[in-house]
Amino acid sequence: MDYTQLGGWLLAIALMLAGLAGNLLPLIPAAPLLLAGFVLGAWIDGFERVGWGWLALLTALAVIMQVIDFVSGAWGAKKMGASRQAVIGATLGAILGLFFGIPGLVFGPFVGAALGELLARGDLAHAGRVGVAAWLGMAVGTVAKLALSIMMIGLFAFAYFV
Repeated sequence: MDYTQLGGWLLAIALMLAGLAGNLLPLIPAAPLLLAGFVLGAWIDGFERVGWGWLALLTALAVIMQVIDFVSGAWGAKKMGASRQAVIGATLGAILGLFFGIPGLVFGPFVGAALGELLARGDLAHAGRVGVAAWLGMAVGTVAKLALSIMMIGLFAFAYFV
């Protein structure tokens, strides 16, 4: 392996690791980064070990992952009958939560959804339930995305090494 291939593999692995991190950090696009790492890894080998069929499967899983990312928090809030303001609040809470570390990531969506619902309807109890539902939706979505990411990396490794 020459230095160009080594550099390519280091970049491919870095993209995959950044994609994994994107499952926990909302502003990092997990699915596109993972997919870029897979395509780069396949390209380095001339698509010999990981061919277009495998890349099509990984792309389909990346699309599913992206859909989960967009709908998970809103789905949880909507299941509880949330207003549009609560859904927007959950999204803003997740983004602003980044600036407050792990506590912000955990509580941001809840606080954002609850405040949005409180502003929309003025019912504190309902706002609390909507906040919990939004948080649960985002948590379930995060677990699903992380599971898909690990499965995708496993499929890539299987295709490459077996």
